[in-house]
Order: sequence, then C-alpha cells, then structure tokens
Amino acid sequence: METIYLDHAATAPMTKDVITEMTSAMTTVYGNASSIHTAGREARKHLDAARDSLAKQIAANPAEIIFTSGGTEADNMAIFGTAYARQHEGKHIITTEIEHHAVLHACEKLQREGFTITYLPVDQTGRVLVSDLEKALTDDTILVTIMYGNNEVGTIQPIKEIGALLKDHPATFHTDAVQAFGIETLDVNELGVDLLSVSSHKINGPKGIGFLYAKTGVKINSLLYGGSQEKKRRAGTENIPAALAFAKAAELASSNREQNRTKYKHYKVLLTEQFENAGIDFTVNGHSELVLPHVFNVTFSGTDVESFLINLDMAGVLVSSGSACTAGTVDPSHVLVSMFGKEAPALRSSIRFSFGQGLTDELVSEAGKRTAAIVNRLVK
Repeated sequence: METIYLDHAATAPMTKDVITEMTSAMTTVYGNASSIHTAGREARKHLDAARDSLAKQIAANPAEIIFTSGGTEADNMAIFGTAYARQHEGKHIITTEIEHHAVLHACEKLQREGFTITYLPVDQTGRVLVSDLEKALTDDTILVTIMYGNNEVGTIQPIKEIGALLKDHPATFHTDAVQAFGIETLDVNELGVDLLSVSSHKINGPKGIGFLYAKTGVKINSLLYGGSQEKKRRAGTENIPAALAFAKAAELASSNREQNRTKYKHYKVLLTEQFENAGIDFTVNGHSELVLPHVFNVTFSGTDVESFLINLDMAGVLVSSGSACTAGTVDPSHVLVSMFGKEAPALRSSIRFSFGQGLTDELVSEAGKRTAAIVNRLVK
C-alpha cells in the first residue's frame, strides 16, 4: 500500500533541485560572509544573491530581508522586537484569536509583562472584520499582527484593507505569511505591511531558515546579541547553503505558482467527489473563495479526531488536525473554537488535508477513497 502524504502545510519535503543547490553550496561555499578574505567575500556574494532573489519574491528591497532560523523566530522578532522598541510610545497590541502559536504565545508573554493584548474574533469562515480592528485601535496601539492565510482552515485575511486602514495610524503592521509565501502573490508595498514573516520548509526548502521582511525605517529591536550580521539586526553566522536552497525553492515556487494553484484547487474537487460518492456526511471549513488553495479542512460528522488520525495513518493517508492529541484527551483547535464556539461538534471531528509537490490526481482520489471508507467504518 502506497503512503500518501497530504500534510504539506505542516512541512514539505525538499525537492531534488533544492537539495542539489544546498549540497553544492555545502561543498563549495565554506567561508564566513563576515570575513574579508577571498573565501569570505565569495560567501558574501552568494548570500547577497540569495537575499536579492528572495526580496524580489515580495517586491522588497534586499536590505529589508533579515534571515532567521524560520517562521517562529521571524514572528518572535517582529512581535518582541516591535514591542520593546516602541514600548515608550504605548503598550497595546492587536492580534486575532486564530494566529499561529508563534504569535499567540509571544503575545501572551508580553501580556504577562504588562502589555495589553486585544484578540480579535473571526466569523464562521475564519475571517476577521476590518471594522472590529478599527474599533480596537487606540492611540496606545503600537503593533497589529494578523496572519495572511490561516494554517488550519486556509482562510485569507483582508491584509490589504487593514494596511490601508493603518496608513494613517502609527501602529506597526506585521503579517505572518508563512503559509501564503510561494502560493499567493505577495507585494509588501501593495499590502501596506511593515513586517512580514516567511519560512523555507513550507515551500520545499530546508528546515531551519526563514526571513523577516522589515520595511526600511521600521523600529525593531534585535533579539540576539553577538556579531554584526544582518546589518546588526540578527547576530549569528549566516547559514549560506540553506539560504541558497531557500532562494532556489522560492524561485521554483514562483515559476510554478499558477500551475500549482490550479492543481491544488482540483485536488479539493477530487476529494469532495470521493466523499460525495461514498455518501458520507462532511462539511468543508473556511472561506469558500478567500482561501489558500493548498489547505482543505473538513469536518466528518460522527468521527473522533484522535481515532480518525490513527486509522488514517494505518491506511497510509498522512494528514493532520489542529487539535492537540494526547493519551485519551483532545485539546480542541483554537481556530475552530474561534470560528464555531467551544461546544461545536466540529472541534472533535475535523481534519486538515494539505497539498504540495509529488501528488497526482490518482493519489489524491485514492486518499479520498481510503478516508471515506474509514469514516463509514467509524460512524457505524
């Protein structure tokens, strides 16, 4: 039985071209980019090339790209860096109830330190209302941090509209674009964001590297102290092979974007057809149109997520849930709680399928058939 990987939103396997780029750099680019000798200058040249390439993906200036160890560090740098740099101006931060924990836990820590955090609710499609944000803004607001596309249900937030609203407000605007980068066309100037987080491993690049876009002139403190790397904004010797592989992965994602988007939308249709053909009771979660094409969150009535995931794994269908599963208990998805309420049945019976490279129509359809068979078995 062939294993079918449908958890690309959690992490995506590195592609051959990306691995080739990285291993080649590991062999030939050995210098420290901070060194002034020949090997150091060669390393700096490659690092600058990777930075230039990644900057173009979001229409940014290369000097505005800060390499990090991934999306979590980029989110933390945006939030803590802004909060500490601007705390003398105010201590109010606005976010949403459905952010990634890299954002939520950072905000919770700041709350314990005396900052005031407003957590905006979302509607049943998982989308925040710009009017709610406008009502929450105060003269004390120094940071607004709202994700571009949700990692569990895929709903895309009105980032451009929020950027326009904040144009006449002094608050710094950050968006976590980890799930959107490489899938959506992103232009930081059109979006009106000051900070934007990205991770490599979501787009078939290596784990352990990402970047934070920081608009020229934005106030942000460093989290790491040491050398003067990344223009004194992020200390630590840069991982040049990973940076080059990251840039390669981004270039491939960009060149194949429209083709991939079409495929992923089609995969949703194929899964839906298999579920309908099997006559099972299911509901698709998230916005019907304003949604990331590779994320497909589905509630299967009458199932329990913990046993469901185990059965799917045994059947060779690798997916995930926003719920945190431990022995005998399920901590429900905070995203679905915000969308449907604490007592909603969907909290215990929702699964996320997510698509990426290496899939085919046949594999996705087969995954749908296996999933439907398990549902029919579990609900009887």
